[in-house]
Formats: sequence, C-alpha cells, structure tokens
Amino acid sequence: MASKKISNAQLILYKRIEELIFSLRGEKAILDSDLASIYGVSTARLNQQVKRNIERFPIDFAFRLTRAEFNSLILQNATSNPSRGGRRKLPMAFTEHGAIMAANVLNSHKAVQMSVLVVRAFVQLRRNITVHGELAKRIDELEQKVINHDSDIQTILEAIRQLMQPKERQKKHYGFTIEEPILKYVAKKEKSYKSK
Repeated sequence: MASKKISNAQLILYKRIEELIFSLRGEKAILDSDLASIYGVSTARLNQQVKRNIERFPIDFAFRLTRAEFNSLILQNATSNPSRGGRRKLPMAFTEHGAIMAANVLNSHKAVQMSVLVVRAFVQLRRNITVHGELAKRIDELEQKVINHDSDIQTILEAIRQLMQPKERQKKHYGFTIEEPILKYVAKKEKSYKSK
C-alpha cells in the first residue's frame, strides 16, 4: 500500500498550484502558461500538442479566453501586458479534466507526475467549496435562530414593560348607587306675550 504522506517540497508545490487555479465560466481552471510551467514544457509546446490532439479537448476540458476575460485576469493577477512583450494570443484555460488530458498528450514523465498534484489541487478546491457552502448554511441557520430569539426577547420585554406600568385605580364608591339613565333636563323657554 502506497503512503499518502506528501513531502514538504510537494506540499509547497501543491499550494502554489492551488493559487494558480481560478474560477471562470463557472468552472475551476488553470491557464496554459501556468500548466506548461508546472509540467516543465513551454507554453508553445503545450498549445501545439493541444492543437494536434484537439479531439481530446472538448469545450469542458479546455477553452480559449475571450478578450474581456483575459483583461479581467490581467487586472486581477497582474498578468503580463502584450504591449510590453507579453502574450500575443489569448490564452487557453484548462479544467481539471483538461489538465489531465494535457499531461497525457505531452507524454513526459514530469507531466504525468505533476498531473497528480494538479488533480489533488482541484479536488481540494472542490472540498473547500463544499465546506464553505455547509458553513454558510449553518451560519444562515444560526442567524434565523438569533432572529427568532430576538423576537422572543422583544415580546418578553414588552410584557415586562406592561407589568411595570402602574395600573389606573378605579375610584371606590361608598354607599349605594342607582343605575338609571341620566335624564336631560331642558329649561323651557318662557313664552312672551306680545300684544297684537
């Protein structure tokens, strides 16, 4: 049985690979230049092998970035600027399956070894997303409980305030009272007798 222990050098490389993976079009992906660097080949060689084996790279394995996506990555990641000697073509992005397929078409020992670390990095990111999703769900549940507790506490405080207010005392009547309708007495107008 093979040991699952990872050496310190592999752990550092693994973390570096995780940092190179980004989210694009709803997928986790890695740029061709970063993947080529990990696999120990030039970007041109990687792209050449992808072109030669294009049937192995459907759109969900690898895709070319749009100008807007590339400009966004330049801003986010300080990628090289074409006006200063950087890329001339829009880069390719490889999903987890595309990265494995790229290692297979490159057919180099280092690419195969490194593809294992690349896959592990993708898997770890997927786990992190799941854990964060579950954590977000738990936070929402706790938030609802707090809201419910707040309303319960508010109800209790209102009841306490009502109990603290002095009651209006009713005047006590001594003796007996007759309960009969109140009659209105209207003074009659005096008739004036005028001579006619």
